Amino acid sequence: MDPSVLVTFCTCPDAETAELIAETLVREQLAACVNQIPGVRSVFLWQGKVAQEAEILLLAKTSANRFAALAERLRELHPYELPEIIAVPVAEGLPEYLRWVSTCTTVDA
Repeated sequence: MDPSVLVTFCTCPDAETAELIAETLVREQLAACVNQIPGVRSVFLWQGKVAQEAEILLLAKTSANRFAALAERLRELHPYELPEIIAVPVAEGLPEYLRWVSTCTTVDA
């Protein structure tokens, strides 16, 4: 298990929002890679009612030490009042890929 690498999940309402967020996170070295998965249908409880929305799922690969900054930036960029921002640790992975994620999300002092 390599808890120093996380996959962060975030759903977006449309392609434009997803693209803006993905590019910003990578450009600002908050994520090494962000996958955009269209065609997600979300069913959720919001303000006491069941809602359904078509969304785009983002999967952002980042270092654990960059998660707080990534989450803060997502909140700034995201149009939802309460965006989905959750992260899970990577249990296994190609060591070279995990090193690449860490390298890409390391900010020079």
